Amino acid sequence: MKSQVSDSKKVHLAQQPLYRAFNDFLKEYFPFKVQKISLHAGFTCPNRDGKVGLGGCTYCNNQTFNPAYCQTEKSITQQLEEGIRFFGKKYPQMKYLAYFQAYTNTYGTLENLKRQYQEALSVPGVVGLVIGTRPDSMWPELYQYLAELNKRTFVLVEYGLESCYDDVLQLINRGHRYQDSVEAIMTTASYGIPVGAHMILGLPGRSEEEQIAQAEMISALPLNTLKLHQLQLIKGTKMMHQVAENPSFVRTYQVDEYIDFVIAFLRRLRPDIVVERFVSQSPDDLLVAPRWGVKNYEFVDKVKQKMRIKGVVQGDSYVYTK
Repeated sequence: MKSQVSDSKKVHLAQQPLYRAFNDFLKEYFPFKVQKISLHAGFTCPNRDGKVGLGGCTYCNNQTFNPAYCQTEKSITQQLEEGIRFFGKKYPQMKYLAYFQAYTNTYGTLENLKRQYQEALSVPGVVGLVIGTRPDSMWPELYQYLAELNKRTFVLVEYGLESCYDDVLQLINRGHRYQDSVEAIMTTASYGIPVGAHMILGLPGRSEEEQIAQAEMISALPLNTLKLHQLQLIKGTKMMHQVAENPSFVRTYQVDEYIDFVIAFLRRLRPDIVVERFVSQSPDDLLVAPRWGVKNYEFVDKVKQKMRIKGVVQGDSYVYTK
């Protein structure tokens, strides 16, 4: 079989980044190695406690997010110190970002949020915050506080978009509209705060091509970073019950199929958006499907290898619009 890409182009691709990676993004802010440490600060979500809905997102089991040290009975300081001890064994000079990950980490009073963020920043070795939240859990005073904090330390706000389609957001009980995400991202960026997004590929309700088209939709937003996750079926979730009743409710991708999905998405994504990850790994005892047996770094290697074979890079099919 003849190669799909000329030898000269293969050499060129081997020498350039195939996509913009998160580590390169962090190097723009820090002259040293930085590691995120996940925290569970005891927050809930407005689609769990009845403010906008009950039951949470249909795919969600937050146990899948948290390492062993990340437990609500431990203080933020204790969680960070345990995480630092874990990572510090291999990289003694490493610094850390406190990653407020589980649930909605701006869902509380401003004074309570300030206490939690400042506690994290007071731990030796912590050089910034990453705050995972929802677009419907932000307000003017919080934007202003985070903008001031961002002048003194690194702050990245990550929004769970999950989908650009309102019918999909309703189907998964997300409890907000895509326009809410657009407005939150625009406002965050207007304050000079780095802003990221999470999206899940493989959600029910839209075709694969419609999901790939979301790359161009979010490229119109002032995003700095993006996380892509495959849809995972997790024990104890509503979606798992929906699939048990109707196996065709969602498509379960094989690893090579999902790699093609990711690459198609990347090609239509604005080339300067940082892609932090392609996949998520849930604990083995909770994960039902897909069970690929591929570690994150192995998946990244497979994506890079296939992009080189195809002769493609992030954004090579993106159409710039004013």
